[in-house]
Amino acid sequence: MLRTIYWVIDFLMYLLYIILMVKRAESLEKNGKIQIKREFTQKIGQRWSTRILNKSGSSIHVNGIENIPAEGPVLIVSNHQSYFDIPLLVGTIPLPMGFVAKKELGKIPVISRWMKLIECSFIDRKDLRQSLKAMQQAQKTLKSGQSMVIFPEGTRSKRKEISAFKPGSLKLAQKAQVPILPVAIQGSCDIFETNNRIRPAKVEVKILPLVHVNQIMESSTSKLLSDVFESINKELGGSKLLTID
Repeated sequence: MLRTIYWVIDFLMYLLYIILMVKRAESLEKNGKIQIKREFTQKIGQRWSTRILNKSGSSIHVNGIENIPAEGPVLIVSNHQSYFDIPLLVGTIPLPMGFVAKKELGKIPVISRWMKLIECSFIDRKDLRQSLKAMQQAQKTLKSGQSMVIFPEGTRSKRKEISAFKPGSLKLAQKAQVPILPVAIQGSCDIFETNNRIRPAKVEVKILPLVHVNQIMESSTSKLLSDVFESINKELGGSKLLTID
């Protein structure tokens, strides 16, 4: 419990620094320096993510760094066990990236401003029309050169088994005609979700080989979904598929 309290206090204090960085990033954006803003927010995001993970006391083991392209855009596709998956990806993959995220995250003070600056798209699962608009915005962001992250399970599994991918969740790569970078994360749920408090955990992050554009465009949407799911599931030890109602 003491580690959790210490982590939360440190997190809140660091938000003061992020507020200053938000203002600088907003200034860059206002002046049309989009690429500089993206590189700046990526650098700050990596620094923040590393701090968050270090304060949890967890050990992070990363494999497959060589599979990360030198530049984007790519659609980063990952399983989703924990809130800590976001800093894990930001801290591991040195590419400016936004997220396809649930709308609730867009309402958190400071965090929401930062997410908008990194060009996140916010999905309302109960509003199909709004969700389509958000995905179209994510597509535009990819085409403009910014990488995006999507968690095709649609929500945190909160456990080590992978859940079913939502149908059509990888259409984004086909529409934007960008490569897919699959990522398998194992053990992140043990940092918080398993015990509902911050605890040190052993986390494995495996960055898988890039799925190139020609393969994406030649595949049906369902086959692409199945292939990417199986590649991630295999790295998680072939754990059983969980279905989502």
